[in-house]
Amino acid sequence: MTVIKNVPKSLANNRLDKVAASLFPDFSRTQIKKWILEGRILINGDLSKPKDMTQENDEIEINPIEEKKVSWEKEDIHFDVIYDCDDYIIVNKNPGLIMHPGSGCYDGTLANGLIFKYPELVNLPRSGIVHRLDKDTSGVLLVARTEKFRNFFIQQMQERNVKKEYIAVVVGSTLGSFSIEDPIGRDKFNRTKMSIRADGKEARTFIKLNERINNYSVLDVSIETGRTHQIRVHLSSKKLPIVGDKTYDPAKSVAKESSHELVEIIRSFPRQALHAKLLSFECPETKKQISYEAAIPKDINNLILDIKKHS
Repeated sequence: MTVIKNVPKSLANNRLDKVAASLFPDFSRTQIKKWILEGRILINGDLSKPKDMTQENDEIEINPIEEKKVSWEKEDIHFDVIYDCDDYIIVNKNPGLIMHPGSGCYDGTLANGLIFKYPELVNLPRSGIVHRLDKDTSGVLLVARTEKFRNFFIQQMQERNVKKEYIAVVVGSTLGSFSIEDPIGRDKFNRTKMSIRADGKEARTFIKLNERINNYSVLDVSIETGRTHQIRVHLSSKKLPIVGDKTYDPAKSVAKESSHELVEIIRSFPRQALHAKLLSFECPETKKQISYEAAIPKDINNLILDIKKHS
């Protein structure tokens, strides 16, 4: 079963394999290193490498190999399936759906629903989930159905061969394209948040203006790395907060000269206006690129229309 421990100050600024071996002394360092490479040991929910450095209060999550690798109960949870085959499932995740059980959430998750619909997933770590979307981020997500494909996809992500594209509606205006490469780590003052930190982990986000609507923007976003809250942290740091992001824009920013009606619309939007629209990776058999898309959901599309109408 999954176990999560926080890195104490005494172990901070050490390699992940060394820290994990200290936190989980029942397992050998060789086994720990193997599990890190297999994606069974994560930092703050992210895939990492044995040599990656940890920080104080980082969450180290371990899912060791057991006869039954997950202990979550199956539940009839609705989720949209775009495509499935023997190797994987492509899900269009709804906003508000949590990925898997954890602290403060013990059921009603995508993982519970996956086990209900695809019972064989009970034999895979995290019910086959190999990457994640935040609770209130919608869009395309891949779930592995076999150990072989799971290991293949994790390797593809570690080698940065998986393409992820998003659309975000933000407060503020920008021109053209640019990249953000500021490192990200656990926030020193609030462990539920991430922040830009000089000693954080490498993070690369690429931004392209899709549409400017007065002092609001629709952005096309792609990521080379997959740090926790990466897009939200990076855009907020550049004074381009995502509409509805309660964590990284608690003041509920609105653009200057917004009408009263538009202020109400922006501040009442119930979730961050961020959607994963495309996932692309190499087919392990044909070596050709495969892409899956999830259409922009109705709530974000209506938000864009409302901004145009009231601007």
